[in-house]
Amino acid sequence: MTTIATKTGLATKITKYKNIFVVFVLFVAKRFGVLCGFLLFLTGGAVAQEVAPHGLALRLSLEDAQSRAVGASHRLAEARARAATADAAIAVPQAADRPIVALGAGYTRTNHVTEFVLLSPNGAPRVLYPDAPDNYRTRLDLQWPIYSGGRVDALERAARAEASAAAADVATAQADLQLEVARAFWALVTARATAEVLDQSLARAQAHVSDVRQRLTAGLVPPNEVASAEAQESRQRMLLIQTRNQRDLSSAELARLIGTDLLQPIEPAAALDLATVQDLGEPTAPSMGGFIAEALAMRDERRALEFRIEAAGEQRAAAERARRPVIAVTGGLDYARPNPRIFPRAEAWDDSWDVGVAATWSLWDGGRASADATLASSVAAATQERLAEFDSIVVLEIRQLMLEIDSGHAAVAAADDTVRAAAEARRVVAERYRAGVITQTEVLDADVALLEAELDRTRAMAGVRFAEARFARALGR
Repeated sequence: MTTIATKTGLATKITKYKNIFVVFVLFVAKRFGVLCGFLLFLTGGAVAQEVAPHGLALRLSLEDAQSRAVGASHRLAEARARAATADAAIAVPQAADRPIVALGAGYTRTNHVTEFVLLSPNGAPRVLYPDAPDNYRTRLDLQWPIYSGGRVDALERAARAEASAAAADVATAQADLQLEVARAFWALVTARATAEVLDQSLARAQAHVSDVRQRLTAGLVPPNEVASAEAQESRQRMLLIQTRNQRDLSSAELARLIGTDLLQPIEPAAALDLATVQDLGEPTAPSMGGFIAEALAMRDERRALEFRIEAAGEQRAAAERARRPVIAVTGGLDYARPNPRIFPRAEAWDDSWDVGVAATWSLWDGGRASADATLASSVAAATQERLAEFDSIVVLEIRQLMLEIDSGHAAVAAADDTVRAAAEARRVVAERYRAGVITQTEVLDADVALLEAELDRTRAMAGVRFAEARFARALGR
């Protein structure tokens, strides 16, 4: 009983303190409610400022998107860094022709030796070789290669050619990036246009469902027609959701390429209107020849291959010239204690200098020069074959894209006619349905035909836009 009473008293105290705490919290909330509200306002404002940019669409043209992507691309930055590395490599062979000046110092401790002493004519002893165990030596040395048989010059030309190839690689990476941005941009435009088509189709389906329900209420149609109309509306809504998801995905892909937040909505400042697109017409020999010549002259990939062929040729020349003699001017200034060039030897600081010409001629190097020349020749031959393959691919690519653009314009024209015919058929079917002379099935079929025709036209226009971007890339523009 004592235990139960103790527990009861403890529970009563806890309840009392709890009530006091609740009253205190309410008092603080009442007294500082305005302050809390102000803090919440500031916090909410900060959150709103953080969320607001995601809600505002970023309107971009294709040129703006490509310009942003060039500044934000890590891939392009890597290509620029490689080009900078290739530019820096030019200084290596250039420095090989310049003199090298070095300053050296050393200390040597030797064992004690017996001094070599001679008597002078007057009978005084003279030390010719003293006991100097501490030897100090400093030297200012000069090495200046004045003739390398043209090897250094060939290596410098090879480095310059490789640097030019790396610069062409940067231009190629930029062109590829711009094409990728164009793909994402027109994919976003296509998704938005498709969503607009499906929005209109869904609105027609909803209006049709409303009409069928009114007819069911009036006893003019059976219940299964309402179910069919609702099923058609559900399908339209499902297609619209899928298209909107595709639109958001395309927007995120474009945002990644231009270096902005993936959650940032993007509104492309363009439409799938082909009125401004030049119709290339049916490919002919003169037009093909002009486009192919332009592509071969403008493509940065081709220039990079040509520079690398040149670099490989210079590498081969440098390897072959390694068999020639190398001549260098040498010289130096020694300041030592004792100086071994001064006789008689004395334990004192003294200076001396020397100047000379040294020639080195490798009579046999175990086949190193031949192996290097063969390697460079193989690289040049492989790159030459790659260049020939690239030229053949360019010709095929130009012809394929010209045909694709021509077919795309024909498809757009046919799709326009199909949309007009489907819209007129839908109008006639709707009037006949309201007159009660046909069933709902024909109305649904007409709706599907109109939707498919509009989607086909959207896909055809998008195909032309994609082909146009690829054609500009193929020409190197």
